[in-house]
Amino acid sequence: MLISRRDAVRRLSGTALLLAAGRLRSSESPSQMRLPSTPPRFDRYPFTLGIASGQPRPDSVVLWTRLAPEPHADGGGMDPLPLPLRWEMAHDEAFTQPVRTGEVVALPSLAHSVRVQVDRLPPGRVFHYRFITGNAVSPIGRTRTAPPADSQPARLRLALASCQHYEQGRFTVHREIAASDLDLVLFVGDYVYDSSNPSFLRRPHEGPAPETLDQFRARHATYKLDHDLQAAHAAHPWILAWDDHEVRNDYAAALGTGELSAAEFVSIRAAAYQAYFEHLPLALDQFPGERGMRMHDRYTWGRLAELWTLDGRQHRSVQACNAADESGGHLRWHCDELADRHRTMLGPAQENWLHRGLAHSQRRWKLIGQATQMSASGLETLGRQLVHTDGWDGYASSRARLLQHLVDSGVQDVVALGGDVHRHVAANLRVRPNDERSAVVASEFVTTSLTTRGIPESWMSLIRSSNPDILHGRSDERGYALIELGNQSLHLTARATGFPVTESSLLHTQASYSVESGRAGPRPA
Repeated sequence: MLISRRDAVRRLSGTALLLAAGRLRSSESPSQMRLPSTPPRFDRYPFTLGIASGQPRPDSVVLWTRLAPEPHADGGGMDPLPLPLRWEMAHDEAFTQPVRTGEVVALPSLAHSVRVQVDRLPPGRVFHYRFITGNAVSPIGRTRTAPPADSQPARLRLALASCQHYEQGRFTVHREIAASDLDLVLFVGDYVYDSSNPSFLRRPHEGPAPETLDQFRARHATYKLDHDLQAAHAAHPWILAWDDHEVRNDYAAALGTGELSAAEFVSIRAAAYQAYFEHLPLALDQFPGERGMRMHDRYTWGRLAELWTLDGRQHRSVQACNAADESGGHLRWHCDELADRHRTMLGPAQENWLHRGLAHSQRRWKLIGQATQMSASGLETLGRQLVHTDGWDGYASSRARLLQHLVDSGVQDVVALGGDVHRHVAANLRVRPNDERSAVVASEFVTTSLTTRGIPESWMSLIRSSNPDILHGRSDERGYALIELGNQSLHLTARATGFPVTESSLLHTQASYSVESGRAGPRPA
């Protein structure tokens, strides 16, 4: 069952909302909730993890920060007491033209993280924001609201990014993202990594794979301390989807991988979800509950574009073709379970929500932001197809239902945006993959990873030859995708650099593709 925004809001008290989620699941007694009578004084700078904004809408945006003078110390180096912060938003970076101000409370039960959903803002405007507590002032961030819902904006310019493994390279790609003229960043999964690979170690995580809430907080802090990631968050509002490594590789719903018991995995997942919520600019009503955490969402950019962000982890069927003692995704030849028409990547409720939204959309471009490659990527060998069961190839019925719905509803100008597979991809999407008798009904672009190593290019060559719908696919470089939408066309620039990414790495354009409105399928630009 999906967790709706309405259900989440009903669970929250008005006080909790005013405290910016500070009382959510808090164990503090009323006496412990008393705020200090004098402003705090910090011996060490508390805004070490930076600031961020997200979820830009025509009238609102979410602001985030976390107080952590010593991010890897117990409690982030903070006393276990609530602390007030002042937030300010202005038209200018000098804050001489204030727009909104307010106060929010940081509680130890949420690692002294705060989020502010600033409402009643004018649409289509750029703002600057900051937080202040005692003698400490945060860095200044820049954000924006989306254009009015009924307007005709000339463009939407976004960075599509994913898969930032801290151990496998520097976040230098974020340096270019931060400096670019963008409206937003769309990050589609693997924001942090649970696992390590000593073969590609460039800088170590702070510890082994996290299992507890404190350990997941430490993992997020390790990533957030990176100066280039902080710069990208400060420069643009982010919209987020997640994948698996934020919890455990290849997990499916409440089923983990390896030798974890069901109860052990559910406990790990709950800790991972709360730490994810605490460290990113997510809305208050996304606080994780017993049934999980709402991640699917919808955004508009005037009448130019509509974006759906999907959750491909919490509601999916378990991976097919596994023996009783197996879990997760594997390379498999065909088995009967793969053809089961009831298998789903998104769950019935999320599928129906997406299908209804696409059918009723009045925007020019319909963007589907989700974690992985939607087009077929199996290998044809000896007359049989070898597929990876964790991706969309392992959920072919779910993919076919979505694409057939586009045909049946006459929906045009649909573009799927993904990550996960550590390669730049441009592809056609058909109801019957790689069958020229099946019309191209949508376009797909997948971004390569920011740092994480890809498969050998020799393997990528075999995937391309087995899947003619893949028009471009290259796995040997890291980077991101720059996407610009206009009324008549969408243009993608695949930005790339070699592996491993170093502090001095420079990006180049690996490929450029465009999609014309009314004509599905990418074409070289």
